[in-house]
Amino acid sequence: MRAIWKGAVSFGLVSIGVKLYSATEEKDIRFHQVHREDGGRIRYKRTCSVCGEEVTYDDIAKGYDIGGGEMVILTDEDFADLPLTSSRAIDVLEFVPAEQVDPILYNKAYFLEPEGTATKPYVLLRDALIDSERVAIVKVALRQREQLATLRVREGVLLLNTMLWPDEIRTPDFGFLDEDLKVRPPELAMASSLIDSMTGEFEPDVFTDDYRAALQEVIDAKVEGREVVQPEEAEEAPAAAVDLMAALKASVDRARAARGEQPARGGGGGEPTPISSARSAQKAAEKKAAKKTTAKKTAEKKTAAKKAEPAKKTAAKKAEPAKKTAAKKAAPRKSA
Repeated sequence: MRAIWKGAVSFGLVSIGVKLYSATEEKDIRFHQVHREDGGRIRYKRTCSVCGEEVTYDDIAKGYDIGGGEMVILTDEDFADLPLTSSRAIDVLEFVPAEQVDPILYNKAYFLEPEGTATKPYVLLRDALIDSERVAIVKVALRQREQLATLRVREGVLLLNTMLWPDEIRTPDFGFLDEDLKVRPPELAMASSLIDSMTGEFEPDVFTDDYRAALQEVIDAKVEGREVVQPEEAEEAPAAAVDLMAALKASVDRARAARGEQPARGGGGGEPTPISSARSAQKAAEKKAAKKTTAKKTAEKKTAAKKAEPAKKTAAKKAEPAKKTAAKKAAPRKSA
């Protein structure tokens, strides 16, 4: 790595000489613009829009457009007079818990290496940051611009993270934020179940840039004069689901299947989700209530039958003498 900046960390009355190195690098595959017919590189000339002449870097200044076609021109001398008092220093302002720094503020990362005899105070600051479980809030001037940054420890090295200023963070202004949308508890429970089924430990090394790998394969095939083997087609994203609960349930089953677990479907085993548990409990309660209703109706029928039995017997007793009398009258008399 090549140092891109040299300065000192100002920590109270302690000054720690450091070198600054870029901690990250983009792995994008870069291309040149070329002439399609002969492969010649396309060159761009810096020309003035007023006189049409080609301009060298020495004759280029910075212009600020104030509107109406007017331009304010700033030279290197104008920038040299700006009050960048920390131009070669990283001034520690305060120490704060790391969780208080919103990740949206982070911009670029740089490694700091101790220079010369600064190794001992460097290690002292590093160990103190680890022991305090805090990050240092600092100011630093890089590329003629003062920036807010943090100092923290990564793999035994001080890491400088430049940050955006608070007024550089946009405020979200979307119409749905003013809508009164209500999420039903079953939907929230199922979404939480989906999160649980997809929870794991973050291991960045397991993720790869599939597009870059495929593009590199195309380039290598071109160089070697062979045909490119088409990669397997990625699974298409499902169409937007109308039933949110059905989509969440299917997502839970899919996540479980990806982990080698049994989908949480009815009768299919597996651990019940909050929704399936609630539905099972509801069905059990409904069955229990239905049994009670059936038992109540049966008991009522039995009671009514018991009440009706004495009345039937009484009516039968009253009808018996009448039947006998009728039978006597109907019987034929014997002749003398």
